[in-house]
Amino acid sequence: MTVTRTPPRVVDQQPVRDLVAAEQAAALFLTALGIDLNFESLRDTPGRMARAYAELLTARPFDLTTFPNGEGYDELVLARSIPIRSVCEHHLLPFVGVAHVGYLPGDRILGLSKLARVVELFAHRPQVQERLTKQVADWLAVELAPKGVGVVIEAEHLCMTLRGVRATGATTVTSTLLGTLRDDARSRAEFFSLTGAH
Repeated sequence: MTVTRTPPRVVDQQPVRDLVAAEQAAALFLTALGIDLNFESLRDTPGRMARAYAELLTARPFDLTTFPNGEGYDELVLARSIPIRSVCEHHLLPFVGVAHVGYLPGDRILGLSKLARVVELFAHRPQVQERLTKQVADWLAVELAPKGVGVVIEAEHLCMTLRGVRATGATTVTSTLLGTLRDDARSRAEFFSLTGAH
């Protein structure tokens, strides 16, 4: 039997970064808030701040690796508790938590590490959790053509726990289900049961 492999596709959406301008802007921002950058411990803070945000907002490129589903595996593939960190687009404060990502395979299966890479790809930009959840699910549906996709994200938003309402310990749960995982009640129940999200 001849196996045809689709060459991996590099996923790379790197925005242009100007760290010098970001550092200058951070210095102006902190000074405008009354922070004296002449103290030795604060002198390098604008640069550290610029590099930290650049890291939070830049996903690593990766090769999309899929393989033929030669055995015809037709049960749920689920990666649970993928660490997630993103930045709320409204306040530029982090939100952190976990993503549970699963799919019902079609003709191809995905390298498991790529489920975490897809989450990172969409998390490393200014985001809202609802959009992030849907972007991960939609991307997998388009790129993998599975029979179903499910994504659940549970996260703590620092813009809600550190400021404003200060709802310490509050978490937000969002989900997107596509295909069989949306349309079939038993498949949907199995997905939610395995993720631990009820």
